[in-house]
Amino acid sequence: MRTRLASLPAVLSVLLLGACASAGGAPTSGPADPPRGASARHGLDDRTFLSVDVVGRTLVSGSQVRLSFQGGQVSASAGCNTMGGPYAIDADRLVVPQLATTEMACAPALMDQDSWLADLLGGATVALVGDTLTISKDGITLTLLDREVADPDRPLAGTRWVVDGLVSGDAVSSLPAGITAALTFTGGRVRVEAGCNTGAGGVAARDGTLVFEPIALTMMACEGPAMDVERAVLAVLAGEVTYAIEAGTLRLDTGALGLVLRAAP
Repeated sequence: MRTRLASLPAVLSVLLLGACASAGGAPTSGPADPPRGASARHGLDDRTFLSVDVVGRTLVSGSQVRLSFQGGQVSASAGCNTMGGPYAIDADRLVVPQLATTEMACAPALMDQDSWLADLLGGATVALVGDTLTISKDGITLTLLDREVADPDRPLAGTRWVVDGLVSGDAVSSLPAGITAALTFTGGRVRVEAGCNTGAGGVAARDGTLVFEPIALTMMACEGPAMDVERAVLAVLAGEVTYAIEAGTLRLDTGALGLVLRAAP
C-alpha cells in the first residue's frame, strides 16, 4: 500500500469552537486569537499526553486520545482525524478558539469521538499535576498521562525493529503481505533481516545519527517482491542516516529514502 504524505494545511477544514457571529449571523473569518492575559504554556508546551481514563464517555475499543502541545499550538487525535490550532490557558480553562482538522472518513463511532473531543477542547477545565493532565467539561473528564511515562521510548539496542514502511520522498509504502524485514542493534553491530536474505554489519550510533558499515548478507534468491523490499532496506542502510525514536517507532532517514519501523513485542 502506498500513501502520499500531504502537508497538513493542504487537507484541513476549519472547525470553530465558540466562534462569534456577525450581526447577520455569518461566522467571523480568519483565525481567532486567545484572550489577552491567557498563558500559552502553563506547563503543557513541549509535552504529549495519552489518555488513560475517561468518565462520561466510552472510548472506541482500541482507540486512544493523544494531545500534543508545542509552541502555543495543540494537536489532538482520537483514532481518526487529526485536529490542531492555537491554544492558551486562561485561569484554569483551556482556550482553543479555532481548530483545523483533516477530513478522513472513518467508522461512525470514531467520527463521533472526533466530534466530542473537539467540543471538549473548547473551554474545558484543565489541571496538570506532575505527569497527569485532567480535562473536564459538561460531565466528561478525560485523564491523560505524559507520553514519555505512559509509553516510553524503546531502546535502540536490544529491540527487534520490524519494518512497517518504506519511505521514498514524500510517499510511504507498506511491505507486501508475507514479507518481513527487521533490524536488531547489539554491541556496535546490526543484525539485518532484509526481506529475503539475512546478515549483519557494523554500526556506530552518534547523537541522532547511525553510520552503517557494509552489510554482509546471505546469497539466497527470492521472488520479486521480497527482493524489492531487500533492495529498499539496504539502500537506507548505507553510510550515515539520521534516526529518531518515539515510543515504539523508529524512523531512519537518508533525506531521500527512509524506513519506518516498530518495536516487536
